[in-house]
Amino acid sequence: MGHIASKDAYKNLEDRINWFTQGAPVSDTLYKILQVLYTEKEAKWVALLPVRPFTAKKAAKIWNTSEAKAEKFLTHLCEKALLVDSYHNGVRKFVMPPPMAGFIEFALMRTRGDIDQKYLSELYYQYMNVEEDFVKDLFFVTETRLGRVYVQEPVLTNDNTLHIMDYERASHIIEEAEYIGLGTCYCRHKMLHAGHPCEINAPLDVCLTFGNVARSLSEHGGYARLIDKAEAMDALERSYDHNLVQIGENVRENPAFICNCCGCCCEALQAARRFSPMQPVATTNYIPKVKEETCVGCGKCEKVCPIFAISVKEDENDNASGTNKKGKRAVVNTEICLGCGVCARNCPTKAIELQRRPVQVITPVNSTHRFVLQAIEKGTLQNLIFDNQAFANHRAMAAVFSTILQLPPLKQALASKQFKSIYLDKLLSSQINKNKNKK
Repeated sequence: MGHIASKDAYKNLEDRINWFTQGAPVSDTLYKILQVLYTEKEAKWVALLPVRPFTAKKAAKIWNTSEAKAEKFLTHLCEKALLVDSYHNGVRKFVMPPPMAGFIEFALMRTRGDIDQKYLSELYYQYMNVEEDFVKDLFFVTETRLGRVYVQEPVLTNDNTLHIMDYERASHIIEEAEYIGLGTCYCRHKMLHAGHPCEINAPLDVCLTFGNVARSLSEHGGYARLIDKAEAMDALERSYDHNLVQIGENVRENPAFICNCCGCCCEALQAARRFSPMQPVATTNYIPKVKEETCVGCGKCEKVCPIFAISVKEDENDNASGTNKKGKRAVVNTEICLGCGVCARNCPTKAIELQRRPVQVITPVNSTHRFVLQAIEKGTLQNLIFDNQAFANHRAMAAVFSTILQLPPLKQALASKQFKSIYLDKLLSSQINKNKNKK
């Protein structure tokens, strides 16, 4: 392989990771994490790879080596879950996953002996649970969230199910998936190694991945195990039984993952607790409502809420119905509630029911839509258009521009300002004129 001149390999890799819309704040801890995950050679070479999917031929040109040697090395990186591969019209392509949900999690989605998982978990805990910059950047920098919550379907009434959209159902995602992977829950695995085991003893084997991500993780290194739809539904039911919250990629079409999360280990739910009332993930379109006449103030809902959004308080109505012997009732903090439905599932008197939120939560259509929205909000749209200082190919450009043209005018204006492109300005002007002519 050709000689690659560089400064420190891990510093270059840090820069490459932060070329993503979703990055990772630089710190001594991140540097140590990268040293565990990557050899110096791997760090040096990965730092040069494009952001968008690329072929072995493209990598070979960047690395100044043969296509065969490049593909062998890329496959090796897939085996370490530092890259994932996919096939488009028979052409194999590779992409570096973002930190979350991506290579940080993949490293702990199975037991492995090639790295010190206990040491890595301690570094992760320091980076995410102590230093906090990564978590704040991951969950709160953009208005468009990385993840979204799925409602627990068993608690929906017939009236509720008439209005739920297919993409709001975790069961629908499972039914539509071409590939389904089952792996170890990264969060609980990390916390176990870091000396903070799950407080509710939730199962580890309930992490679901879908599509090419599931196939790649299963084929290379066994980070996930391909399963059928029945086993995936079983994982979902086991998660319901342990009061876990379903959090998936914040898209309507083809989400890459659904995590089954506990409040004591999951970074997103921990962030919801620590930084309340800010919400780290998009909520469901549901909100729990307490029926005062049947609430007995038992406090079970308060105990199971993963983010402390519900509490039992003295009943100001002085228990006029006489059913609440303790004079207490459950009260929902709607400002922070995620609408997961765990409280309703656990209410012994069925005093909590889910109702549709008055304002609909908007979910991005697909990953490109989400990436563009987040890039606009973060001011990094140019990183999707220009990649390693090389102009994007026409197909990738078309995907980004197509998404921008469907955004509201304010988002379009922000995109144009960031990109400073005459081509984009002309596209937007053309779109505005078309809209005027339709009126």
